[in-house]
Amino acid sequence: MENHDKAQLQSFLKTLPPVEFCCVYGSSLHPNNPGSAKSTMVDCILGVSNPQQWHSENLTLNNDHYASWMVLLGGARLITDVADEIGVGVHFNPFVSWDDKMFKYGVVRMHDLVQDILNWERFYLSGRLQKPVHVLLDNLDVANVNSVNLRAAVSAALLLLPSKFTEEELYAKICSLSYMGDLRMLFAEDRNKVKKIVQGQFELFRSMYKPFIEEYETKELLRRSLSGNTQPIISQDGGLSAARSLVSSLPQMIRSQMAMELGEKKLLCDSGRVIQEIVIGSKDEAAKCMQTILQRKVMVSSARQAVSGLLAAGGITAMRYVGAKMSKAWKSWR
Repeated sequence: MENHDKAQLQSFLKTLPPVEFCCVYGSSLHPNNPGSAKSTMVDCILGVSNPQQWHSENLTLNNDHYASWMVLLGGARLITDVADEIGVGVHFNPFVSWDDKMFKYGVVRMHDLVQDILNWERFYLSGRLQKPVHVLLDNLDVANVNSVNLRAAVSAALLLLPSKFTEEELYAKICSLSYMGDLRMLFAEDRNKVKKIVQGQFELFRSMYKPFIEEYETKELLRRSLSGNTQPIISQDGGLSAARSLVSSLPQMIRSQMAMELGEKKLLCDSGRVIQEIVIGSKDEAAKCMQTILQRKVMVSSARQAVSGLLAAGGITAMRYVGAKMSKAWKSWR
């Protein structure tokens, strides 16, 4: 982000109640869509300790950010209940105009944010944080916690990739994880979205994932070799031992669900401790099982958040938002 855009966003945050965490994501980070462009909506996630209390304070400060029916019928409690019970714990206020700029901000409980990062419980915000973001405020060191999420994303992508691939293909596979099963991709998203995200933010992806690629090279799970192209060819070990290593880096919740599908066995470690290991017949078997689990999670979360988002935005704003999304999708299919 440009310094001017950072300053503008920091000024916008001062109009809201205090937050513990703030990051910017989406097209405003794209070099070809500078944040200063009036047509670009700045998307951000705000982490707070108590959403109901935060919304109560924000209703006093910025009543016009919310759908009028939610304000009239239940206020902060209804806003929080809709996000938690119908959605996936995030309330979005889109099309907020301030200082000749358009903002969309999502408010989430810090506990829920951290749980999704570590466990892929909903695989919603964790998916957002697997892509480049600009962290503006981080009182609880979420960026450090997110390293667990990034490592798991690399492992998941490697399970799904063939024996040889390029760096761009790795980032594209990582980027696509949180879109697998997303119902919006059928009618309300640009079908070239993943490609555009990766190509537009390639260097940001590289800086995010470089430590983990090097870590996996050290473990001899990956090997890079130069070719005639500008990008090196990456080779990975497709054996069972490598597949087990990749699976072991996935979040505990995903591994538990894989164990229910594939079975597990008890192993005695050198230390004398008994551990449970998922029964894996092949890398492809593990990949298909994991993919099914992630698709199911994304499908449920995207559907719940879509309904919650439409309710939270209100009739006119919701139609405006869906219309803009569908317009992008239509153009990509032409």
